[in-house]
Amino acid sequence: MSDSDVVSRAVIREAGPGDDAAVGELLVSAFTTQYAKKLPEVVYTEARKQELRDVAARRAVASVLVAEVDGEVVGTVALFPPGAPGSEAWLPRAADLRGLATAVKYHGKGLAKPLLDAAEALARTWDVDAVALHVRRGAEGVGRMYMKRGFQRVPEGDMSLPTVYLEAYLLPLK
Repeated sequence: MSDSDVVSRAVIREAGPGDDAAVGELLVSAFTTQYAKKLPEVVYTEARKQELRDVAARRAVASVLVAEVDGEVVGTVALFPPGAPGSEAWLPRAADLRGLATAVKYHGKGLAKPLLDAAEALARTWDVDAVALHVRRGAEGVGRMYMKRGFQRVPEGDMSLPTVYLEAYLLPLK
């Protein structure tokens, strides 16, 4: 199946309660397989996996979008409105983009593009100034993907957490 075929067949929609288990397992699978290849030093604890699986909690405060191909959830991304609990946006009028992932079998097929297009379109309907996000230090390919979309590296938004250093990116919308 060609990349364009997968992308053309993808339906992007808001996730519902019936999607929670599939989205949670997709996130755990994508993060533990793909990040493990690129950042083998990263360890995903059971607590972190449980956090990734708690899609219902994310949906309570953010818009969780899914990409569906042939009835199967194969991609996801969450967009937190400004000030939402759990948002890591460092600017008051910025949406926070989190948890972009695609099913391992579709990695490299271009599914991130329609998910990001939909998330950015949603942010524009919220009339926010920008979309903010963080990328784990060392995940250069991920950072490059966002920069190709127009995101800018913004070091003042970086976060140094006890277990990870996150680098900030911003897509100005105004």
